[in-house]
Amino acid sequence: MLTQREIISTLEMLRNENLDVRTVTLGINLLDCAGPDLSYVRRRVAERVMQLAGQLVPVCERVGQKYGIPVVNKRIAVSPIAAVGAALSPPELVELARTLDAAAREVNVDFIGGFSALVEKGMARGDRALIAAIPEALAATERVCASVNVASTRAGINMDAVLMMGAAIRRAAELSADRDGAACTKLCVFANIPEDIPFMAGAYLGIGEADAVINVGVSGPGVVKKAIDRALASRPDLDLGGLSELIKKTAYRVTRIGELIGREVAEHLGIPFGVVDLSLAPTPHVGDSVGEIFQSLGLLAIGVPGTTAALALLNDAVKKGGAFASSRVGGLSGAFIPVSEDLNISEAARQGHLCLEKLEAITSVCSVGLDMVAIPGDTSTDTISAIIADEMAIGVINSKTTAARLIPVPGKKPGDHAVFGGLMGESVIMPVNNARGDNRFIRRGGLIPAPIHSLKN
Repeated sequence: MLTQREIISTLEMLRNENLDVRTVTLGINLLDCAGPDLSYVRRRVAERVMQLAGQLVPVCERVGQKYGIPVVNKRIAVSPIAAVGAALSPPELVELARTLDAAAREVNVDFIGGFSALVEKGMARGDRALIAAIPEALAATERVCASVNVASTRAGINMDAVLMMGAAIRRAAELSADRDGAACTKLCVFANIPEDIPFMAGAYLGIGEADAVINVGVSGPGVVKKAIDRALASRPDLDLGGLSELIKKTAYRVTRIGELIGREVAEHLGIPFGVVDLSLAPTPHVGDSVGEIFQSLGLLAIGVPGTTAALALLNDAVKKGGAFASSRVGGLSGAFIPVSEDLNISEAARQGHLCLEKLEAITSVCSVGLDMVAIPGDTSTDTISAIIADEMAIGVINSKTTAARLIPVPGKKPGDHAVFGGLMGESVIMPVNNARGDNRFIRRGGLIPAPIHSLKN
């Protein structure tokens, strides 16, 4: 139970610091919906989603109102569609994506994730078909999200898949050119993807998960910033060790709240509770920024020297606080650095404090990777693939999750502005080294082997 002091602190978070449960995500196992016939698979998938998710939104709203803690997003994550639709062709998989989109709209969830494939070690027929279907599937739907895991510390980097994803990203951008390439905002390429991510666009239900599960994503960048500001106002000489302890205690309280909401939603739905993902995921709203935390810690802006060290402190403290609060912490849990989704980070990029190379450096310690990065529309497939490969290498060598969510904005060049709308925000187009060039290294394909430390066990 929360103590009286924790309750008072929580009320302050709710009133003034943008505390919310960012998402409740219902994982749905669709593996027994597989079949060789498109009409059969579509019917079974729609029935399963409607059966399990029909009450998700009303239950989340009732539980949120009961505690006065808003549940901002309600989402669904399904089994990898590359497995569910393994017998289907790319055009048929596009139709299955339309079915998922219609089901998500019917049950009124924000997004449905799981148009996904796991190809870190190799690609089966269904995986290739799904990757081929991704551009049209994302351009033709509003709520479907896709993710492809192309690397892992155990397997290495599947460079054939990396090159295919570079081409898929370019094609998805072209098909949504009238929306600044917005289809790419719903696509993540991963290394070491977890099985229990509640946040989009990476969410899917892992093969080792139950028939259904409730995962919760709690985000509190505004809460962390205000806690730091209050502490430094009363103790200007507080050192970094003291600030780390403060962030850890704040993360503890936020995690407790997330688990409380998640467990009650799960109980009402009669579905097992999974994990709390405590990730500092910003929104394009003032006061809900990860970038502002860096300024509160004493940096001019995110991206200047000292950024990587500050992010290491922040990520470590958030993970430790969450782990102390719950035995069910999972997902990504840490700090996200999505450029377009965070007003402060987007502004740092516009002013030149944050460049693509510095972003890549700080992904060695953040929770995800190159997230929501708008790049010139004429960036070549080779260069997009090379950026992905570099990010995958960071994840593989450091045994951590990394991802790339890149948006080549058609018709726009460095310094121009892209607007994706809603939660996706807006961003300056960041310059890319050798943007239009060829890359023979990337086109060699094959597998970059796993590092030797992954073979110890």
